[in-house]
Amino acid sequence: MDDLSLFLPDAAATDALGAELATRLGAGDSVLLSGDLGAGKSHLTRAIIQTRMARHGTVEDVPSPTYTLVQTYRIGGIDVFHADLYRLGDPSELIELGLDDAMAGGALCLIEWPERLDHAPDDALRISLVPEGTGRRATLTGPARLIDGIEAATHA
Repeated sequence: MDDLSLFLPDAAATDALGAELATRLGAGDSVLLSGDLGAGKSHLTRAIIQTRMARHGTVEDVPSPTYTLVQTYRIGGIDVFHADLYRLGDPSELIELGLDDAMAGGALCLIEWPERLDHAPDDALRISLVPEGTGRRATLTGPARLIDGIEAATHA
């Protein structure tokens, strides 16, 4: 597992990180996004999903699943699950949401508030977002294939 810390000074930098991650992520990957309310988890997730959609000729609104808990998309032949577990009452509800099956079954899973999971894939990409100055600090921990070279790619 590798670690990388990036300062994202504005929304455009967050979008650039999301766009780069979208090119690296695929079927079977899980991304666990942590941070306080307003830290940028939904913003980053939306950038990942919209970049993937654009690559496949789709344009669609990507709402935060705060109230639905999970939004699903079919993009480029794979299922993409966007989960916001902030309002999850109990980890047993994950079965009803299909998130456990999605993580085990080859979907791309983007999960906000992963501390509410009862378990997570060992090889998940973990992203912590913390406000810093006028922007945010993103700390990425995960497989080298998802992290190596990302700093250069997002600051080009």
